[in-house]
Amino acid sequence: MRKMGEYLGLVEQADYDEILDDEPAPAAREQRTPSVVRPATVASIDERRRPAPRTAGRDLSRIETVTPRTYNDARAVGENFRAGVPVIMNLSEIEVDDAKRLVDFAAGLVFAVHGSITRVTDKVFLLSPENVLVSDEDKQRIAGGSFYDQN
Repeated sequence: MRKMGEYLGLVEQADYDEILDDEPAPAAREQRTPSVVRPATVASIDERRRPAPRTAGRDLSRIETVTPRTYNDARAVGENFRAGVPVIMNLSEIEVDDAKRLVDFAAGLVFAVHGSITRVTDKVFLLSPENVLVSDEDKQRIAGGSFYDQN
């Protein structure tokens, strides 16, 4: 570091640098060997993996619809999806740049938990957890708008 400082002109050049360069480094003069070498135990990868999500006790008949207005609403999408609930993400009321960011966020979210993302219409996406299968018939119902009339 000192030589770099001298080269840049930040530190004055010392006269004794040439003398120190000729001496061997302290590590080179004496070699230390470890007294005891113990092999480390390594856990199996199967022991470290998280258990697969359980489907028992989940309400799979519920689908959450989220209509974000800003990118900050991505949290609602993530929390519902992480809870194992399929999410319909309606991006019709958000700016184009934020909509692209939300689609990227959703793609990463479903990738992380082995789910799937399906474009239902131009601005509506269906995020399905790994254990939920959505038929083509259901996708057409969602796209047709009849899904929203079930309330």
